[in-house]
Amino acid sequence: MLGKRGFKPARGGSGRPTRKPMRGRGFRGGRGGGPGGKRGLGAGSSSKVMVIPHRFSGVYIAKGKADALVTRNMVPGESIYGEKRIQLPDEGSEPTEYRVWNPFRSKLAATIIGGVANMPIEIGSKFRHDVLGAANGTTVSHVSDMVGPTGIVYAVEFSHRSARDLTNMAKRRPNIVPIVEDARQPLRYRMLVGMVDVIFADVAQPDQARIVAINASHFLKPSGWFIIAIKANCVDSTAKPEAVFAAEVDKLRKESCKPREQLTLEPYHRDHAVVIGQYRVKKKKAQ
Repeated sequence: MLGKRGFKPARGGSGRPTRKPMRGRGFRGGRGGGPGGKRGLGAGSSSKVMVIPHRFSGVYIAKGKADALVTRNMVPGESIYGEKRIQLPDEGSEPTEYRVWNPFRSKLAATIIGGVANMPIEIGSKFRHDVLGAANGTTVSHVSDMVGPTGIVYAVEFSHRSARDLTNMAKRRPNIVPIVEDARQPLRYRMLVGMVDVIFADVAQPDQARIVAINASHFLKPSGWFIIAIKANCVDSTAKPEAVFAAEVDKLRKESCKPREQLTLEPYHRDHAVVIGQYRVKKKKAQ
């Protein structure tokens, strides 16, 4: 059933915990808050924190003075972009460490917090992350946590300076494959990337719908998922954001990309929306 803007509104909520909550103390790491000098959950305090599973695989919620989205740190003891870290004691083994996922610095985090209904990234997924411009590995690192050691994250970055950061991060995270190339030219890196389950694109370019479609045609499995973050001003600065989003969705439909839901990313990212859908959906056979 379609909503006012053409999509069924996403369901919010974090769901019920599937196992007993875990408790820890305080946070470690640098600042991880949003704009305006805000600090992350429990910054500078030693108050007790409780971590419960989110309804999406590989994501958790830390409950303290304020709630925060977190992922289980694949490389305990290390921060990627100065984010807060939470250590929880574990009987008979090393403490479990979680990293706070800042929605002001990651559109994928803002998507999850916004209450999206579908999140196809899970443990063992083969994931493509296309990004143009300055990328410090924020989203890539958290997706690396989500898919775990059995998953793969192909991170495509055109900027050589940003690619160096990705390469250094990949040395400590073996499930990340950094690729220094232009996402508009997938044939240049086709020998490096296998078929994937999910493509996430945050390219902020006028032809971003085309970039998603051409990469999907080369690498995305039939009925595989795509997640595209659309910045209205980068597509058409003269039109209203709602009109830009609708036009981009129409472009995706023409490329065999079937949108499932759309979500605005306010207040974390102004004039942004995310569209989640499937590529070349297999038709169900009649019984």
